[in-house]
Amino acid sequence: MSEIAFDPKMLEALVCPMTQATLEYDADKQELVSKAGKLAFPIRNGIPVMLVDEARVLE
Repeated sequence: MSEIAFDPKMLEALVCPMTQATLEYDADKQELVSKAGKLAFPIRNGIPVMLVDEARVLE
């Protein structure tokens, strides 16, 4: 079963739910990174999970 690819064009419409800052796409980790919020939101089956509770905290 292959993963569904994330469409980077979605970044134009998405912002960090905590800070409203722009996000960066990390293709290797399949995450959307909010540097302002120090969070990384997972992408599952091509769909970003934009829940703060699901995000990984960045150092």
